[in-house]
Amino acid sequence: MELIGSTLTATYTRPKTSHFLPAISTMASSYRNTQPALAMNPSANLWRTNSYYKSSSSVPTASSIQRENLDLVRANTMFYPSNRSALTTRYTPDDWYKSNQNNYRESESSRKSAERLRKDTLRLMQDREQLTRRTQENTSKNLGERLNDIVFWRSELSHEIDNMVTEIGALSEVKRRLERALAETEGPLQVSQECLYHREKRMSIDLVHDDVEKDLIKEVSVIKSCQERMRRHLDRAIAQLASNRAAQHELERDMSDKVAAQRIDDRCHHLRNTSDGIGYYRGIDRLDPSLSLPDSWSKFTDDNILHSQSERAASHKLRDEIEILLNTTSNEMWNQFSNVNVAFTNRISETADTKNSLQTHLAKTLQEIFQTEMLIESLKKALRDKECPLKVAQTRLEERARRPNVELCRDNPHHRLVSEVREIEDTIHKLQERLMEAENTLQTLVKTKVTLEHDLSIKANSLFLDQEKCMSMRKSFPSMPRLVGYT
Repeated sequence: MELIGSTLTATYTRPKTSHFLPAISTMASSYRNTQPALAMNPSANLWRTNSYYKSSSSVPTASSIQRENLDLVRANTMFYPSNRSALTTRYTPDDWYKSNQNNYRESESSRKSAERLRKDTLRLMQDREQLTRRTQENTSKNLGERLNDIVFWRSELSHEIDNMVTEIGALSEVKRRLERALAETEGPLQVSQECLYHREKRMSIDLVHDDVEKDLIKEVSVIKSCQERMRRHLDRAIAQLASNRAAQHELERDMSDKVAAQRIDDRCHHLRNTSDGIGYYRGIDRLDPSLSLPDSWSKFTDDNILHSQSERAASHKLRDEIEILLNTTSNEMWNQFSNVNVAFTNRISETADTKNSLQTHLAKTLQEIFQTEMLIESLKKALRDKECPLKVAQTRLEERARRPNVELCRDNPHHRLVSEVREIEDTIHKLQERLMEAENTLQTLVKTKVTLEHDLSIKANSLFLDQEKCMSMRKSFPSMPRLVGYT
């Protein structure tokens, strides 16, 4: 017999434990079995002997075959003890195939799960990376928009601050002019009061309540009224300057906050993932130190600008009122001064005509004529002096009329130039009228010098008071530019 196959590997190798197969619990007891090998049923293992051996060329007999089989069983039983329990302790091929298939399926399932997890994780990482990038870009965009808002309001604040500073300077200048004009009124008031005190020294029939005295009393009242109005407007100017500076302070404080906020937001806008100085600040997202919302933030600055604009409008209106007041008061005082001077001149003329009798008639009359001629020359010179300002104002109007298109605006300079031209023309008209009056007065003096011969002592005293005392003081009356505070 020739041995062609055996189960040595299965016999001497312990089967690998797998969780897919049930545990073998009978193997240990099979090795501890003390029963002899012959006690086993020989026919139980005979089914495998035919597959282990080939037959020879000679045909054995039945007895020899039984003997050989018995010897083979005995030999196998002695050298391969695992054969004793082969039928009860071994797995079937189906179990073996099923175990392999289970291992294959489990391996494939675990690999698919791992692959699916890997793909899902990669996709999640990519999605989150894109989401983080988009969120950071949106945040940077919002910071950029916020910076644009801050730059816009900064420009508005800067423009308003410049306008307010200009307005404060203009109002301060008008205030100084008003103060100078108010100080200039003290001299004319003192002169008017001194004239009244001197005229109380007239004697006899000349102590009359004449036009000069009426005009002097009215002049004192006009000057005091002008002073009172000037003081009220001066107080308003001081209060308005305080309001303007308060509004400017609010604008500058808001401007400073905007500068700091822009510097911080600009640094945040330029921060990148590779920037220096970035770090963790745990819990900062739960901290909200905000004091305003976007609407209230913009409304705060808008309210400051509106408040400043309202203060500027009030300041501009006050400046216009002060300008009008200065022109009005100067005209009122100057007109009243002229009226008083005319009244003095008339009174002096009357007194001089009355005093000039006989030998003194000619000298007094010539003196009065000389003074009247000086007045006429002053009026003529004043008329000549008004020609250049009138030319300048009219030239400005003519030049500004050439502005193109929408620039031909009827603005404040236009109104002021028109007003200036009319004022100068009105002044020239009044000076011409005054010149005519002076010339008429001169003719009147020439005609009435014969009638001024009586009451020599009284008229001399009255003439001395009016002409020497009063008129000498009134020559120092401030000019029109000084009355409006320019000098």
